[in-house]
Amino acid sequence: MEVQLVSVGDRVPSWVQAGYTDYAKRLPREFRLTLRELSPAKRGKTGHAAQWREQEGARMLAALAPADHVVALDLGGRMWSTEQLAGAIQRWLAAGDRVSLLCGGPDGLSAPCLARAREAWCLSPLTFPHPLVRVIVAEQLYRAWSLLQNHPYHRA
Repeated sequence: MEVQLVSVGDRVPSWVQAGYTDYAKRLPREFRLTLRELSPAKRGKTGHAAQWREQEGARMLAALAPADHVVALDLGGRMWSTEQLAGAIQRWLAAGDRVSLLCGGPDGLSAPCLARAREAWCLSPLTFPHPLVRVIVAEQLYRAWSLLQNHPYHRA
């Protein structure tokens, strides 16, 4: 099974790339994590957040396959414990579809992206630097996977 992280932003610090890559490499082939980076909308003196969010949303939707199980990373989503995330992974594996996690740009996800999502996951009520979300998602997926495998990485 593949989990695709679709993320707006294509210029991230090297430490972000290193952290994401470290956790993504730890996951086995049967639960592979891939990253699809999308360029952010051009922001300037003209335009507004809703316009930029819609442009980025259109790019995100274009990166999805019709059968993808889409999960929006959104403040309005459900906060999952590690055990609940492990349960979601089990559901995703049983369904067999590719899972696409949508991580919007600085202005969030567009309404069409939220409508396309079957689930919404809130990582935290805290505000994180946008690139850091990649590392958090990769680590949490690895942690939940290790819990399912009875690996000692997760100690509750």
